[in-house]
Amino acid sequence: MRDADPGLFGPDSVTWQVHSDPVMWIGGIRALYLQALHPRAVRGVMENSDFRRDAWGRLIRTAGFVGTITYGTTEAAERAGARIRKIHSMLGATDPRTGERYGVDEPELLLWVHCAEVDSYLTVLRRSGYPISQAQADRYVDEHRQGARLVGLDPDKVPSSTAELAAYFEKVRPELAAGADARAVDDFLRRPPIHALLVPARELIWRRVAALAYASLPPYAHELYGRTAPAPGAVSRQLTVTGNVLRCIPGRVRWRLPPGHILKAMARLGSDARPAPYKLPGRAVILDEPGRAKRHNGGDSTRWRTPG
Repeated sequence: MRDADPGLFGPDSVTWQVHSDPVMWIGGIRALYLQALHPRAVRGVMENSDFRRDAWGRLIRTAGFVGTITYGTTEAAERAGARIRKIHSMLGATDPRTGERYGVDEPELLLWVHCAEVDSYLTVLRRSGYPISQAQADRYVDEHRQGARLVGLDPDKVPSSTAELAAYFEKVRPELAAGADARAVDDFLRRPPIHALLVPARELIWRRVAALAYASLPPYAHELYGRTAPAPGAVSRQLTVTGNVLRCIPGRVRWRLPPGHILKAMARLGSDARPAPYKLPGRAVILDEPGRAKRHNGGDSTRWRTPG
């Protein structure tokens, strides 16, 4: 299996290890809360998505995309990216403030969605007690310029470290607002419509998970949504407890959830490809040019490739 395709990231990447952790689902919900605070980005969702009636399908499709680009073959990842770019190229929305018509694939909108997702995954992961160092966190952000490329962004214009990510949020902060669309997303995430038989599970499990995801948002997001921000220490403790409980479920049990990306990757590459925290790479990212992460994990290229 030495010659098997490791995909865009490969087992030697930070992404390969951390994306197997169960708290990533909480990070995904946090990302939805954060992404909704960009009026133009969330308007694009509202005008082009049936998320209210197909919320679970949308969530599974998003998780499937992340799983494919993380653990799938290079061909599968490129194909998934091409599909996303094609869909986005055909969609437009109307600016809720100016009435301007715009494409949902505008670089600034794609960058916001990308950064909100990466930041959410990393924030929840670190606050839940996952053993990731600062250098590894920076490498994670850098690695995800591959994902940014797949959706149509120029990787050289995407944050490549946690410091650059923080600077990006500081820059974009004045553009954020919790308008009617953001509040609709907030209401939906707190009480998503489901079959009557599943209402008890929603009240017992979903609302707690969604509340924890919301609680982990940055202070400015709580301010925009108009709810008092909880004590950061208490939120981190809750995330740690939740993460520890979820991690008690054996990986091979958790990874059987459809479509089983991790198990398929292990079948393709061998049991040594099994993700685990102790396998996090300790070496620093090697750069072949300023701002470009060199592929040293068995990937398919030493340079970023253009979309297409």
